Amino acid sequence: MRIEHFLKPEDLEEALRADVAAGLTAEPKTLPPKWFYDDRGSELFTEITRLEEYYPTRRERAILAARAPEIAGLTGARTLVELGAGSGEKTRLLLDALGAAGLETYVPVDVSGDYLLDAAEKIAAEYPGLEVHPVAADYERHLSLIRGGPRKLVAFLGGTIGNMTPEERHTFLSAIRGTLGADDALLIGADLVKDEKRLVRAYDDESGVTAEFNRNVLRVINGHLDADFVPEAFDHVALWNPENEWIEMRLRSRTRQEVRIGALDLSVHFADGEEMRTEISAKFRPERLESELEAAGYALTDLWTDPEGDFSLTLARPRGDHDPGKTSAGPLTVD
Repeated sequence: MRIEHFLKPEDLEEALRADVAAGLTAEPKTLPPKWFYDDRGSELFTEITRLEEYYPTRRERAILAARAPEIAGLTGARTLVELGAGSGEKTRLLLDALGAAGLETYVPVDVSGDYLLDAAEKIAAEYPGLEVHPVAADYERHLSLIRGGPRKLVAFLGGTIGNMTPEERHTFLSAIRGTLGADDALLIGADLVKDEKRLVRAYDDESGVTAEFNRNVLRVINGHLDADFVPEAFDHVALWNPENEWIEMRLRSRTRQEVRIGALDLSVHFADGEEMRTEISAKFRPERLESELEAAGYALTDLWTDPEGDFSLTLARPRGDHDPGKTSAGPLTVD
């Protein structure tokens, strides 16, 4: 199987250098969450998805299990493009339903070429009649280069949309809109606003897996940029920001310390107790999802939740191709 590359090996290194230089010289300090995910980070996140506290993966899977045939019928998709495809475990629920309705091509997109190719080969073996075209790309930079096909469904699952600020979401959704034709659609997984204690527990599990995942960004920087972070010198922090309705993950310095980033010729000072933000995870209300989609040029046509109302899947069309007034009166729940 041939993988299409829009990322050169040096592209990720250059992006890491730029993000670390900008983030560690900012006030307050920040690091983007995409740098959690080396091989160890991916393993830790898989472990997180299996924790009792972390509900989003289970809830999204439940919606897909119940609604995938309906999604297939509504979209009539012949091509599925999945942004941030990962291992494709939940995707198989979509592939089963879309395949039965005539799906011809699957285009998984991710930044990790080796990981992506392995997952794509497994899917190709499981679905012998399906054309699988893996693409190694940064979906925030290369959307216009990713080839589609007739009756395209673009899927962005897992609640990853919440890792973007409102401004970033608008830019991203508008960019996807620019790639969609009249018969295409967008499917987004988004976590919903709920009890603050449940939200914080999901990002601060008792066994400490999320804490190790959070600190893994420091190990990535150490390994790639010749830095001397001591991950154990930082505590994991998860808190709810009620004004923005998002969870923030931070790393708090346990002491006053100086960190050297050799590849950047940069020394970074941390005060005792200073916090550095490593992730936001926005939670949504249905009306907010609808308004953000409308602002980016879509009409929300369907919104489903799991029975508990924890998570959502939203189906949207390019506005103008369908009646803009045709939106769900409220979230549809799985029976």
